[in-house]
Amino acid sequence: MDNQIDNIHNSKNLTDKEIFSKIWTKPREVFQFINDNHYDKYVKLLLVLAGISRAFDRASMKDMGDTMSIWGILSLSIILGGLLGWISYYIYAALLSWTGQWLGGKGDTTSILRILAYAMTPAAISLLLLVPQIGIYGNEIFKSDGDITSAGLIPNILVYGSMILGIILGIWMIVLCVVGVSEVQKLSIGKSILNLFLPLLVFAIPIIIIFLIANAF
Repeated sequence: MDNQIDNIHNSKNLTDKEIFSKIWTKPREVFQFINDNHYDKYVKLLLVLAGISRAFDRASMKDMGDTMSIWGILSLSIILGGLLGWISYYIYAALLSWTGQWLGGKGDTTSILRILAYAMTPAAISLLLLVPQIGIYGNEIFKSDGDITSAGLIPNILVYGSMILGIILGIWMIVLCVVGVSEVQKLSIGKSILNLFLPLLVFAIPIIIIFLIANAF
């Protein structure tokens, strides 16, 4: 308890504006403040927005535009992504807490989920980038062979510029996850990266073993 109080006193107080501005330049300082102060103010909102963003990504990867209208994709991604998407992050946080112990890490599920939520800030912002993409090409964005070149020079600059920004935001989100997990679980950057992959291996290895056994007979 005394250590927790000392951590709160030692961490610099940050305003909401500073949290969402410094997370791009001084992420460890931000994550330390969030972790030490149990700063939950935007956790639910960020998880919902991240769930919606993930749902749109899945819709694009699965070429859902081939079989669904743009309104169907929008409704499905916003409603199901917003309501159910955060559940996967909770499960992932629980697994990170578990596998992190193998590496000598700390942090319970709630603490890790809190950090992951703020690390998803780039995913939440990336939703804005869908506006020009969907506004210009609509359902074509989600098709396997969609036409995303015929709108003209200026519209294409907006569309492809937003796509490039989306990739940059995705990369920075990964960086934030690494730094955030490192801070909350008190792990080195290397161990943090390893722990982010361990939950995937926990599921993948048993499936591979079952598959190999099944093929052996």
